[in-house]
Amino acid sequence: MNDYEILMEKILAYFAGDAFKQELSQAKRLFFESTVPNEENPELFDQRMSQFYDWYFFTRELEGYGQTPIEVCEDARDLRFTSTEKSLINQMRLHRHSLFQFIKLKGEDVYIKDLFKNEKLVVKKSKQIFGFDSEEIFEARLIPIGDSNFVFTRGFCFHPASAEKYILGEIKKHKKDPDLNPEDFMLRLIKMRYKFEQYKHVKPEMIYSQDSKVGL
Repeated sequence: MNDYEILMEKILAYFAGDAFKQELSQAKRLFFESTVPNEENPELFDQRMSQFYDWYFFTRELEGYGQTPIEVCEDARDLRFTSTEKSLINQMRLHRHSLFQFIKLKGEDVYIKDLFKNEKLVVKKSKQIFGFDSEEIFEARLIPIGDSNFVFTRGFCFHPASAEKYILGEIKKHKKDPDLNPEDFMLRLIKMRYKFEQYKHVKPEMIYSQDSKVGL
């Protein structure tokens, strides 16, 4: 694990602990709904839980706080941070959450395009270099480090190539309408991905649609 992952686990141990048991339960119901991850498939279970904890840590506002765990962690009395950890927390608060398209892999450098900002980025010396496909749009979070470099968090969500037209169309709408919330859209896309895995017999375009036929 890198320093960011170690620190994230430390903070989550508090905000997913006994004092936040009800909070965590409510968050899981909202995130997973009827598609609770199956522990019998360890790889898929770990992937989904990484997606959930990234969302819980970076995006979901805690009840009664109006802020996310990464935003309020330094106010928690039971948490103590070194000056180095505080610096890492400040970097994590600057994370970029978006939908990306894979461009190329050059050595350990991953070239990607932020589709909301129409901006090309390079994740240098990335630990994550496998699983990328230029035909699959993926959701990820990037933490800025050093001079114009980033590190991926664990919570990737790759969408099928057949969903590209729908996703790009919705991104276009978000660019035109500032009242639309990309976070809501990306959460809905995660749920669509889960439905896509659940209903193998259903055509992807029946799931990835504004009028989804599977109860989204």
